Amino acid sequence: MTRATTGSDGAKTILPGGTIGILGGGQLGRMLANAGSAMGYRFVALDPTPDSPMGQVSRQIVAAYDDMDAALALAEASDVITYEFENVDADVAAKLMERSYVPQGSELLYTTQHRLREKRAIEAAGVRVAPYREIASEDTLRDAVAAFGTPCVLKTATGGYDGKGQWVIRSEDEIPEAYETLSRAGTQLVLEQFIRFKQEISVIAARSSKGEIKAFPPAENIHVDNILHLSIVPARVGEDVIAEAERLAVRIAEGLNVVGLIAVELFVTEDGGLYVNELAPRPHNSGHYTMEACRTSQFEQHVRAICGLPLGDTSLMSSVVMVNVLGQHVEPLLERLAEGDDAATHAGIAPKVHLYGKKDAVFKRKMGHVNVLAPNVEAALQWIEETTIWKV
Repeated sequence: MTRATTGSDGAKTILPGGTIGILGGGQLGRMLANAGSAMGYRFVALDPTPDSPMGQVSRQIVAAYDDMDAALALAEASDVITYEFENVDADVAAKLMERSYVPQGSELLYTTQHRLREKRAIEAAGVRVAPYREIASEDTLRDAVAAFGTPCVLKTATGGYDGKGQWVIRSEDEIPEAYETLSRAGTQLVLEQFIRFKQEISVIAARSSKGEIKAFPPAENIHVDNILHLSIVPARVGEDVIAEAERLAVRIAEGLNVVGLIAVELFVTEDGGLYVNELAPRPHNSGHYTMEACRTSQFEQHVRAICGLPLGDTSLMSSVVMVNVLGQHVEPLLERLAEGDDAATHAGIAPKVHLYGKKDAVFKRKMGHVNVLAPNVEAALQWIEETTIWKV
């Protein structure tokens, strides 16, 4: 049977049995491979770390991301190529497009790798972002802080995650140090007006290579030390906010010609207004809840989207709270797992543990997550609190 067919619009259908190449071999690639393997796809990763999380469950090419020979070897081995994190060299992605099928292209990477380009693209799609200014010098930063007031947030235009590459400026006295510190990154800087938000939510939307779009239910996100701690679904916001968040995510997916997944992070204000904070063109931490709580997981949906298959049903089947497992949580979690949890069973709570196969359990490093399925989110949150695992 032919594993790939091409339609009149140039979009390909890659059937199960085909090989999916992934730039990146971290936990997102691992979970993509697990979901896609169940459908019958083969996988190969390109990642510089031997025995990477994805490399433990699929073939791996061990090489740097900018190693063009390794990238071409990935192209030769793959029927379709995707990426599991957005800091892939866009030039490498563009070169791969000449040798293989990369339905996501390089333009979306180019846009989302740079905060200023990303904000302009979101605005072009007709969606609101927090007011911002490009910062070229300490003087322009001082002028922008005067215009926005404090607090406001200075960020590097490229790089940065889990709170890195940014500085919350709380007084004008911090301006020289903030500018000097972040300008060392050697990239453009952007200042954002601080949005006084009530909640943070995110929506994972999928758009297939054939233009079909579906969104997953929004997750309410709680961060601790700038690292995602909890994703709560259903989000504790009004139905009108949920509907608008999903509409905006679909609009962005369409406006940016996304293929695959796009994670849209939003601030919710007291009056129910929505501002887009950031985008991620890949599976996202806040979408891990879909693995057991939705009819289709975000990982299966991404495979379907890039392979040109019909998208799956995104309906929520259970209330759920996703809680991240950091390095300091691994041992207490394993002890709890070994003991069993009769109380959770009697309460109708089902904790689903996912560990990523990372070698060292480093403090504050993401090592896994638990999807806590429950009759309601309050019961799940109570279980998380009572285990004391996440108080470490």
